[in-house]
Amino acid sequence: MSVLKEFREFAVKGNVIDLAVGVIIGAAFGKIVDSLVADVIMPIVSLVFGKLDFSNLYFVLGSAPPGVPNNLADLRKAGVAVLAYGNFITILVNFIILAFIIFMMVKQVNRLRKKQEAEPVQAVPPEDIVLLREIRDSLKRV
Repeated sequence: MSVLKEFREFAVKGNVIDLAVGVIIGAAFGKIVDSLVADVIMPIVSLVFGKLDFSNLYFVLGSAPPGVPNNLADLRKAGVAVLAYGNFITILVNFIILAFIIFMMVKQVNRLRKKQEAEPVQAVPPEDIVLLREIRDSLKRV
């Protein structure tokens, strides 16, 4: 029973919940970046570089059986060794964009933290101190 109790305490700790939320949001954010790269950035890059589709850039490392079309999907289905460097380029672009976005987010959070730390925090004095000051001020008027 103590193992279950320890596990329950571990699982409901704030850090574990925060981590789970971060992983879920990160996965969703990764899909957004994948779509941004595949649907927005790569078509523009392809237009600039002569209508290249990076996902279909590859080298055939073996020999293709007769009758197999010379495209990446069919070569892979046929079991031909293929070095698909275009897919790597696409994933690398995804990573660079994602890393840049995370960098900008962290930079913004750090800037907000510095701004918040720079603002002087006026401490509210305890209620008894406020009452004593009021009594002192009223005695001065008498």
